[in-house]
Amino acid sequence: MTGTFAFDGRPVPFTEGQTVGAALLASGVYSWRRTRRRDRPRGLFCGIGVCFDCLLTVDGVPDQRACLRPAAPGLDVRTQIGTGRDDLVG
Repeated sequence: MTGTFAFDGRPVPFTEGQTVGAALLASGVYSWRRTRRRDRPRGLFCGIGVCFDCLLTVDGVPDQRACLRPAAPGLDVRTQIGTGRDDLVG
């Protein structure tokens, strides 16, 4: 184990070189986004940054692709609900 980051308040271990998405999958977390219109769960789909299913919020910034974001100690990773922006209605 290289370190941990927080996912919705719980620690997630990761090893050097892992992405946030890989670390979440290794910890048994398969969904970390809910769709805006139908509240459906989403997680890793393509794994290479082409789609947008793995979006989550990292350190308060929404729309981060879990498959591309390197895991780092101390990150505050959160489930993204809809667009991740409370100011949008829809």
